[in-house]
Amino acid sequence: MSTTETLDRPQALPATEKQLIFARKLALKNQVILPWVVQQDRRALSKWIDAQSRLMPVASDYPTSKQVSFDERLARAKRRPVPDECFRSRELMSRWIDSNRF
Repeated sequence: MSTTETLDRPQALPATEKQLIFARKLALKNQVILPWVVQQDRRALSKWIDAQSRLMPVASDYPTSKQVSFDERLARAKRRPVPDECFRSRELMSRWIDSNRF
């Protein structure tokens, strides 16, 4: 490799700590893997962050906190336990609430 070739090629700058922290949070939120190669280059990581920021986060199947709190109030008022499987599925929680409303 000649010296002109090394001078013409831009050097990859390392990613900043803030970039890495934000990228890891995005990866968790979107449930994707943050590639190791992308973490090594500031520009590549910036492009990855832009692409991931545009994606809609994966919706969880777990019930929302509002559903759970309403469900617990209903259960106390009706004096009956909530089935455990309702706490693992948003749809089942919704069905249980609908069937136990006043």
